[in-house]
Amino acid sequence: MKRIFIVLTLLAVALTAAAQEDGFEKKTYTSEDGTLLNYRLLTPDENAAGKKFPLVIFLHGAGERGSDNEKQLIHGSQMFLNPVNREKYPAYVLFPQCPEDAFWAYDLKTRQLGFDAMKEEPVMPAIFKAVKELIETYMAYPDVDRSRIYIMGLSMGGMATFDMIARFPELFAAAVPICGAVDPSRLDDMKGVKIRIYHGDADTVVPVECSRKAYRALKKAGADVELFEFPGCGHGSWNPAFNQPDFMEWLFKQKKAKKHMK
Repeated sequence: MKRIFIVLTLLAVALTAAAQEDGFEKKTYTSEDGTLLNYRLLTPDENAAGKKFPLVIFLHGAGERGSDNEKQLIHGSQMFLNPVNREKYPAYVLFPQCPEDAFWAYDLKTRQLGFDAMKEEPVMPAIFKAVKELIETYMAYPDVDRSRIYIMGLSMGGMATFDMIARFPELFAAAVPICGAVDPSRLDDMKGVKIRIYHGDADTVVPVECSRKAYRALKKAGADVELFEFPGCGHGSWNPAFNQPDFMEWLFKQKKAKKHMK
């Protein structure tokens, strides 16, 4: 009996270690309206008294939707797990997962009509409201630096990144929409959000013109924005984006001025 107990204990320890080997803890959040949101959390290694850390929100694409609380880590998570980055850029990092039958920022009808049909102020889906509540929950942590809240996303998540900063520009110091789209009329007041847009110029899923329109609108509004296009690159523009030498450095040096904060 003792031997069986020892074996079961070792197995439980092994399973726990395997579940945490990627560094992201499995979590769930229930919103005020009862919506369940799966997400993964990476916490900073440091634990210095009085130190504050940035908060990063990563929004995945349509292919990573589901209920396993795992697929959302396919793209982007390794950047934050890299030992050098973990030491150099300690942060709270959130990877929420959108359910299979939902979309972050736009309903199915809008997506079927095409990118030109994006409404100026679309209805905010319940799952995306839950993401907003989750962000505010972590912003309330005493060791989170409210002047360094960053949001990024790819494809469906790039659209959601645009959508979130259009609704709540006062929350974010920086945003990185990758191969996303938005109604450009919504980008007239970014209130101090620094923005880097990435897109492949051969993208046949989300045309590069979507990012070009957003860039032109942001420049016209006086926003601090840059657009990076990758020649010959299709929809997977997140790969060259993540490999830009200053991707992490640029992100983590952004800080929101107090006059633009909520």
